[in-house]
Amino acid sequence: MNTANLQLEGLYLAIASINDLLVGKGILDADELDLALRRAEANATAEERMEEEISPANRDAICFPIRLLRLANRMRSDAEPPSFSELARLVGETKQPYNDQR
Repeated sequence: MNTANLQLEGLYLAIASINDLLVGKGILDADELDLALRRAEANATAEERMEEEISPANRDAICFPIRLLRLANRMRSDAEPPSFSELARLVGETKQPYNDQR
């Protein structure tokens, strides 16, 4: 595996842990965090971006970290946090087609 991919995997898990801490300390609630991440995804897939003719695979690549963090936020609990591979699998299983793919 490419070293940069491993670094990104670690970064995503670190951000998920920080998000969990923010919610755990009551600085944000899970719904506020989800809203912020949904806005980030909406911005990443906005009409202006689609005019650049970004392929569906590249859109998925752009949205992957956001979707992973949203899933981690939804799956938070006092138990062991989900692994990167589990979160990545769920991102793939739950992604919806884009409007121009229907």
